[in-house]
Amino acid sequence: MWLNHMKDMTEKKLDLLQGTLDLMVLQTLATMGPLHGYGIARRIEQVGEDALILNQGTIYASLVRLQQGRWISAEWGASDNNRKAKFYNITKLGKKRLAQDVANWKQLSGIIGRMLNPSDGEAF
Repeated sequence: MWLNHMKDMTEKKLDLLQGTLDLMVLQTLATMGPLHGYGIARRIEQVGEDALILNQGTIYASLVRLQQGRWISAEWGASDNNRKAKFYNITKLGKKRLAQDVANWKQLSGIIGRMLNPSDGEAF
């Protein structure tokens, strides 16, 4: 029973992490326009002031999920160093999901903020 509970908690944490990374990928593409996977990862690391390190497996798993959901599209092109690379772009459906995810994230972070900084009358 306890092991099943721990497994459920681990899966939920993984879902939260995947959803958060997907949100960062969508936001990066909405802001920067079409980018290849390495460029997306570097931009997320740059904005995160290198506190986030993304390996290729992590970023590409997110790109596959987003592409399967039709939230991003991909087409082949040439990178800055003239190598063949797949460039990703946010779709109209992806922009709708991004707006929903941003609203949900703002609501959740507001709740967490209130929990971590309760006003004088509240106690946790």
